[in-house]
Amino acid sequence: MWVVSTRSPHGKLFIMKGFKEFITRGNLLELAVAFIMGAAFTAVVTAFTNLIMSAISAIVGGKPNFDQVTIAGVAVGPFITAVINFLLVALVVYFLIVKPINLWRSHHPKTDDTAPSEVDLLTQIRDALVAQEPGEPDTSQPRHT
Repeated sequence: MWVVSTRSPHGKLFIMKGFKEFITRGNLLELAVAFIMGAAFTAVVTAFTNLIMSAISAIVGGKPNFDQVTIAGVAVGPFITAVINFLLVALVVYFLIVKPINLWRSHHPKTDDTAPSEVDLLTQIRDALVAQEPGEPDTSQPRHT
């Protein structure tokens, strides 16, 4: 059963507590920012695609538009036009985003400055204890008393 609202011990009403937790997670905020940036980037890609299409039309002698193409009575022209536009957008994204980022990453390798996890530290302690012979204290590390 879904709980839409509950009351706290102090009498405050909590509406859809799970939704509140979901909406305030970092992943959703990052996704929202990425979506907004993607929408803004659409204008850049569209302008570049129009530039490429106008260059092609200047070379070929007309704007490439396959909307009138039919195969066996089926209008496949709009699909062909959409595929060509998709490929142009993919080229723009690859050469303006992916390629420069990969080049930058190759010149600036990521350094691993993370501390060992708790599990790693406990594993090292266990291995050090197992390596000791029974009855002999470990003198390699200073003792704190």
